[in-house]
Amino acid sequence: MNFELTPEQRMWKETVHDFVAQEIKPKAKEVDENSQVNWSAIHKMASLGLLGLNVPEEYGGAGVDAVSAAIAIEELGWGCGSTALSIAAHNGLGCAPLALFGSEALKAKYLPIVASGRRPDGSFAGLAALALTEPCAGSDLRGINCHASRAGDGWVINGAKMWCTNAGIAEYIITLVRHHSEPTSDSFSLILIPREQSGVQIDPPEKKMGLKGSPTHAISFNHVNVPQDHLLGKMGDGLRQTLQVLDGGRIGIAALSVGLAQAALEEGLKYAKERKAFGLPIAEHEAIQWMLADAATEIHAARLMVYYAAWLKDQGKRYTKEAAMAKLFASEMAERVSRNAIQIHGGYGYSREYPVERIYRDARLMTIGEGTSEIQRLVIARQLLKS
Repeated sequence: MNFELTPEQRMWKETVHDFVAQEIKPKAKEVDENSQVNWSAIHKMASLGLLGLNVPEEYGGAGVDAVSAAIAIEELGWGCGSTALSIAAHNGLGCAPLALFGSEALKAKYLPIVASGRRPDGSFAGLAALALTEPCAGSDLRGINCHASRAGDGWVINGAKMWCTNAGIAEYIITLVRHHSEPTSDSFSLILIPREQSGVQIDPPEKKMGLKGSPTHAISFNHVNVPQDHLLGKMGDGLRQTLQVLDGGRIGIAALSVGLAQAALEEGLKYAKERKAFGLPIAEHEAIQWMLADAATEIHAARLMVYYAAWLKDQGKRYTKEAAMAKLFASEMAERVSRNAIQIHGGYGYSREYPVERIYRDARLMTIGEGTSEIQRLVIARQLLKS
């Protein structure tokens, strides 16, 4: 068994890390304080391939392997949870389903735009988004009511979505819709809806505990008309497609969690070496050392779980269980590590003067988004019971 990254992956990690250190991490506090999208960094990401991680090279993307994609999201999470979440959602939820299931014509029209960050006229493009959750349907996707019906040579969509990352800054929103009332597995489809399409209403960003620089919106679709070929794959395949996309997305959230935890550990180490109590740096006290040791151990374990799930994906093997395990462990780990980083800082950790307060707030969502911890346990258990 070889646990080493390839030379290409190591070089990629260093390149992304340096970019994040220069363009993203220094602005993380400002992004959070002002609830601003870091567009200056996002506009520079295309040249590195960070906007096209899941996009094949023939459509202008980076087409990197799953391990390299996880490495990139981890580094982004190390720099800024908000920016990382928007880019993770853009790649894993917005670009991936189009690349996997879209027609050649649809991919040729939209993937080069979102991978390059530019429209054909040269203007800056938005990111990509996926709309699943509804006011009365979250974990239970069969409960969605957003409806799509045929109308001539197109679709008419009516309904509402919520908690959609990037909706307000999206180029398009891939939307899970229902075709008929029976909640069977073939009742649902994914349809690409341009954000500027008539009838699409994006509500103001939600006011959230953390990740304030990654906008999350409720959406209303009021008699929205889109062409027939905006359907991804075959009619009725939407639920299966969505579950496949979420498997990949969970690797991304797990990687982001590792990045947040790594940042929290580094802040905790730095403070523990500087702060003195009882005549010694607090790093010399056993209680602090145990928290640091536990954090480093859990981060290492989570990172290996992420890489293994990503490796399985690269090998074309089933990875549903492993992705859920990685997401479950890494997200809960990030909350523990960032909590203890605050504890190491004492009262200072509870203030906005130090980054650990922001990191803790950002990490809190990771156990909820893309399937709660409870859903991950359900997925894992069902996979175990199948064997």
